[in-house]
Amino acid sequence: MKNLFKVLRYAIPYWGFALLNIIFNIISILFSLISFAAVVPVLNILFKLEKPMESVGLLEWNVKSLKDHFYFQIGALIDKYDELTVLAFICVILVVVYLLKNLFRYLAMYYMAEVRNGVVRDIRNALYLKILILPLSYYSEKKKGDIISRMTTDVQEVEWSVLSSLEMMFRDPVTIISYLVSLFLMDYELTLMVMVLLPISGLLIGQIGKSLKRTSAKGQIKMGELLSTIEETISGLRNIKAFNAIDWANSNFQETNDRYNRLMVRLYRKRDLASPLSEFLGIAVSVFVIWYGGKIILSPDSTMDAALFIMYILVFSQLINPIKAISTAIYNIQKGAASVERIEQVLAAEEVITEKENALHINEFSTQIEYRNVWFRYEQEDVLKNINLVIPKGKSIALVGASGSGKSTMADLLPRFYDVTQGEILIDGTPIREFFISDVRGLMGIVSQETILFNATVFDNIAFGMLNVSMDDIIAAAKVANAHEFIMQMPEGYETNIGDRGIKMSGGQRQRISIARAVLRNPPVMILDEATSALDTESERLVQDALINLMQNRTSLVIAHRLSTVQHADEIIVMQKGEIVERGTHTELMAKQGAYKRLHDMQTIG
Repeated sequence: MKNLFKVLRYAIPYWGFALLNIIFNIISILFSLISFAAVVPVLNILFKLEKPMESVGLLEWNVKSLKDHFYFQIGALIDKYDELTVLAFICVILVVVYLLKNLFRYLAMYYMAEVRNGVVRDIRNALYLKILILPLSYYSEKKKGDIISRMTTDVQEVEWSVLSSLEMMFRDPVTIISYLVSLFLMDYELTLMVMVLLPISGLLIGQIGKSLKRTSAKGQIKMGELLSTIEETISGLRNIKAFNAIDWANSNFQETNDRYNRLMVRLYRKRDLASPLSEFLGIAVSVFVIWYGGKIILSPDSTMDAALFIMYILVFSQLINPIKAISTAIYNIQKGAASVERIEQVLAAEEVITEKENALHINEFSTQIEYRNVWFRYEQEDVLKNINLVIPKGKSIALVGASGSGKSTMADLLPRFYDVTQGEILIDGTPIREFFISDVRGLMGIVSQETILFNATVFDNIAFGMLNVSMDDIIAAAKVANAHEFIMQMPEGYETNIGDRGIKMSGGQRQRISIARAVLRNPPVMILDEATSALDTESERLVQDALINLMQNRTSLVIAHRLSTVQHADEIIVMQKGEIVERGTHTELMAKQGAYKRLHDMQTIG
């Protein structure tokens, strides 16, 4: 239940609607009780089972006094009119009472719909914002399919299993309490026996509910594995086909799917036990009430007459449905609790990259960027070790070295995708942790090896993240990136949809769109992470020309696999195993006959 309250905190903004739901439910229950209170005594009098009261004392607030006065009024009506007229009058009243009862019940559900759907929307919004804020390291430890599962399947499970029970939780306890109070007023001894039996029934249902929660948790984990497998399959479909691995992939998926199927069969069997079990227990209690109530009536000193007992049975029968509904809700809540926990794990995940309360604004930098004694550790391994580097404004600094030497990590630390373990990075002498994260990232444009485009138009992809951008600005950026010519050859020019991840374009074209996006932002600092390494010779030349245009009059941090692309950099930093082993211009490094020379010779021979 603890996790349920975590979900219900999202209902706080909708407390007004929840309050209206409770009020209308109470009014509906009152009309229901009025209908029961009216019909039995009336029928008793009309069909001569009981004589009308000829006189009554002062009205008192107890069942006997209220019943006597009601009988007296009905008797007066029968004396004034005939029985058929009174019966018609009572029937009209009953129709009106039931109309009002169901009208207020509908109004209660009408306002509950706002709560249910509003809570689900807010949970989705909170999850989406959280995945935007969480650091990249979080996603290197989690499967994308599992994250997607939590945002889709788990949220849907909360909607259907937990929030579908909200109406029951607001309505049924009020119903049960109201009916129990009425039952106590009619006969406290019989009601006390009922109160003993009902918790025993609830205990049996609760035990099965705990088992349901455990099975549901396993099912949601398996669904995450399924979605992850599907996502990996779609992303790697080219390789699956190329390596004739269709049978292997299919077998792997079917095995995971079968395990999920077996879990869900167990889950639904346990869940489907809720309704028949609660109905059986309800009938068992009802039979006991009839037997025990009959025993009370048949005793010589009984204070309960037949009419009151019939009304008692009618009111008690109305307890069965809300109790049954609550038992079903308990099952659903237990089933959804696993999803609530999985959602809460994401929402409660630590935001490692945090912003100071009194962070400073920065819109430009004037002198230099500095890495000062920077260390970075990932999973107990030092990826960067005591890095000291100054990047003067307007200069181009290249990072070279073998894969895994820490080049990309250095680049990722600058826009605070990760935070340093030791040391600090400074802009104009101020640590970047002192600034607003959005301001630091606003200084930088990033072009990476893996071009990330979206299933939208060329215009939207270039203008990504910017508002009120004109077509002239988009075209100017595309021309700098050597992209305007091929864009104009597309079916709808800048309004052409490029498909998922830009699948309708070649690698070189996607990269030039990415460069155009960076040009449009016009950042003072450019980070180029092996932007040409995955391209063919012709595309590389076009992209390299675009990059040269992009880097003009800008501070650049260039990560390069091909040394030929960085020979004109102001300074080349050679890295090995997270450390800077050499630095200098291309000419200086070649003269040293060291690590850079070996890398250069290997690529020349290749």
